[in-house]
Amino acid sequence: MNRLAKETSQYLLQHAHNPVDWYPWGDEAFELAKALNKPVIVSIGYSACHWCHVMERESFENDEVAGYMNDHFICIKVDREEHPDVDHMYMDAVQAISGNGGWPLNVFVTPDRIPFYGGTYYPPRPAYNKPSWLQLMQRMTEVWVHQHDEVTLQAQQMIQHLQQAAKTVTAKTGLIWNKEISDKIAHSLLQQADKEKGGFGNAPKFPGTMAISYLLEHYHFTGHKPSLDQALLSLDKMADGGIYDQLGGGFARYSTDREWLAPHFEKMLYDNALLILSYCDAYMVTNDIRYKNIVEETIAFAERELKDKTGTYYCALDADSEGVEGKFYTFTWDDWNEALGSAEPAVAAYFGVTEHGNWEETNILHLGRDIAVIAAHYETPAADLEWKIEIAKTKLLAYRSQRMRPLTDDKCLLSWNALMSIALTKAAATLGNDAYKVRAVDHMTVLLEQFYVEGNIMHTWSNGTARIPAKLDDLAYLAQALLQLLSLTGDQQWGVKAGEIIELVLRDFTDDGGYFYFTSIHQSDIPVRKIDLYDGATPSANAVMAHNLWVAGMLMERTEWIERSGVMLRNIAETAGRYSYSFGYWGQLIQRSIMGMKTVVSAGKNSDKVSVDFKNSFFPHVFSLFTTGNEPQIPLLENKFSEAKLHIFVCSEESCLSPVSSSEQAIKLINDF
Repeated sequence: MNRLAKETSQYLLQHAHNPVDWYPWGDEAFELAKALNKPVIVSIGYSACHWCHVMERESFENDEVAGYMNDHFICIKVDREEHPDVDHMYMDAVQAISGNGGWPLNVFVTPDRIPFYGGTYYPPRPAYNKPSWLQLMQRMTEVWVHQHDEVTLQAQQMIQHLQQAAKTVTAKTGLIWNKEISDKIAHSLLQQADKEKGGFGNAPKFPGTMAISYLLEHYHFTGHKPSLDQALLSLDKMADGGIYDQLGGGFARYSTDREWLAPHFEKMLYDNALLILSYCDAYMVTNDIRYKNIVEETIAFAERELKDKTGTYYCALDADSEGVEGKFYTFTWDDWNEALGSAEPAVAAYFGVTEHGNWEETNILHLGRDIAVIAAHYETPAADLEWKIEIAKTKLLAYRSQRMRPLTDDKCLLSWNALMSIALTKAAATLGNDAYKVRAVDHMTVLLEQFYVEGNIMHTWSNGTARIPAKLDDLAYLAQALLQLLSLTGDQQWGVKAGEIIELVLRDFTDDGGYFYFTSIHQSDIPVRKIDLYDGATPSANAVMAHNLWVAGMLMERTEWIERSGVMLRNIAETAGRYSYSFGYWGQLIQRSIMGMKTVVSAGKNSDKVSVDFKNSFFPHVFSLFTTGNEPQIPLLENKFSEAKLHIFVCSEESCLSPVSSSEQAIKLINDF
């Protein structure tokens, strides 16, 4: 065993038996590199990464390759989910060097942690226009020994590039703040959209939840039907495709093809949380029961397969089982017949299953064929076919459950759990589901217990231990989750806690340009503090903070927070219009701000019931809360409660209108104000 044996990360533990003398990320490895004047290999991946496993089998388990690594380098293994800051910095460097990025990410760095070369997957023998991993290391050794001045220069240039890239964008003078900006963003997204298969761009295809939510909101505000059509097409095609688990619920990370048929089979907590939000929005806009079902099935998947016994959620399920990608989820023709006892040709047609397979000689279950058409073709009543499909799903799921399961990454991340908290809260409000409401409260209670250590907030929790200081996304998403829980429950402690976290971010993460660094001012183990403004697989933490500042500024009557939020939005607006897909969450905030963000306070008798009218209706620019008592901890609630009657206040950042007594009157004020 190497030094990774004492780690808690599943990904690092997977490498603990490698012959490579791996170190975890930390000072020990870099101090040794300085003492021995050796370059450092930083190899970054995550437990659900298929190609990470491939490179481990091909190279890191090879004694000859491992021997060369140990002799010529200090080798560090990093779980990108434990250290997203390290991953972000070195990913930027590799993309600057090669134009490409991905995982595994293998970077050659100096003992001062500065990268001078890197790439992604390298094969055991030259292939794909790449050298073998051993050949690359031999070349890097030669360069380090015989061209050290060039390495030093390359490292200096790289650190300058990374520092420059960390600088923020600013607004151009003369920017007009009006509806044309939101229309421009929608037009840009629709230009990038796949209008036949849904989603955006070609293969590989990611869910694009922030862009989808933007289009749903754009339709709500403007009535622009193409925005609605593209959003629903995307959600429908994903729900029909192999990217969605047709038996067990839950979404895989992305599709390898344009049609959403063949996913990369890993299932990530954050994807499923964000997709729950998008399908909730679609349900509110359309009242289509199918979207409600997808929400319920996806939550059921997370509860069944990702929930820790303490109540938090694990990171992910691996793509592989028994060393084969997707084996757990796919069915050969023989599997199909064995599971069902017969071919069931009509059911096979419904799920797209064929004798020769629809993917690599096996079958990925997917939909897209109308039940009525299939029923007519097989001369069976549609109702009977629907019944057969449900029976088949039960049998197939039972058959699948006997297989070796994909590995679960049992690490719990605060950021992703906070996203799931937001999803549970929204599902509770949208569907009027009290069980989800109870679950959301219980989940948040556990998060605040597990991730706080001696007053400090941690990034990751595993095996009873919280570690690694929280990053910006942890705190931004947690504050938003607390604010949403305040809205759902009326329990003001959640709002007070959100305010405390916002104060922490303002104190320790603020950039002079008005945005926020990804890491705290107290962290010193990376050479560059990065500012992430664009969406990745999850929303921009800076954008989420801009939203938090506006909402909490209204609740706490902190005008400086509201003003800072507005400055952030105006500074980013032109960039968001130009790069709409990468700035989807900013786009949502800009659109809401243009339309006029509002808070609605219901105070008095039955205010909790009236508040439901706002929560399960689609008002993306409205934050609603209620109070049934006269002991406000939230300044906005002061002097609004009355024992005698219900008062509903509609407020903008400038003022609150005179109260009304019914949700219908309040909705009219929202639309007119």
